[in-house]
Amino acid sequence: MKNIISVLVFGAASFGFAASAGAAATPEAKASYGAAKDAAKATYKTDRAKCDALSANPKDVCVAEAKAAEKIALAEAEATYKGTDKARTTARKDMASAKYDVAKTKCDALTGNEKDVCIKEAKSARIATTEDAKASGKTADAKADASHEKMEAEYKVAKEKCDALAGEAKDNCLKMVKAKFNK
Repeated sequence: MKNIISVLVFGAASFGFAASAGAAATPEAKASYGAAKDAAKATYKTDRAKCDALSANPKDVCVAEAKAAEKIALAEAEATYKGTDKARTTARKDMASAKYDVAKTKCDALTGNEKDVCIKEAKSARIATTEDAKASGKTADAKADASHEKMEAEYKVAKEKCDALAGEAKDNCLKMVKAKFNK
């Protein structure tokens, strides 16, 4: 159980660092991705084996935590490997789903209204985290769109400045502008 928590904490910290750093599709990145996947699967097997000593709901919770830790580690590894906003958004959604599964399993030990409240709290937390991930992805998309629009506007201004010139000077100006803006 402590191992699961340490994996989650370490994974969250490394995900935050990797999310800001991005990853290139290099052989080293691919090897690191493969190693992270293998480590997640090995940790799952170890954590899952520890659950066999338990029974009833504590065993179910233990299994759910082991699965969640694996799912989170795999999502982080993929997001780090791909290094895209979309991959990070998907990873955050996967993490929310994994945490929801654990919380829901913990709720199974409860009865009546207490169980209903527990499940609703778990759903609420999942929805909040998922929506935050979506909003973060939309923000990143909006920033990319804004950057593109800004570049297009700057290109049009530079091109317009070239229109004030004539002949070879204008041609050279347009070539420089096109080269600068990759057109």
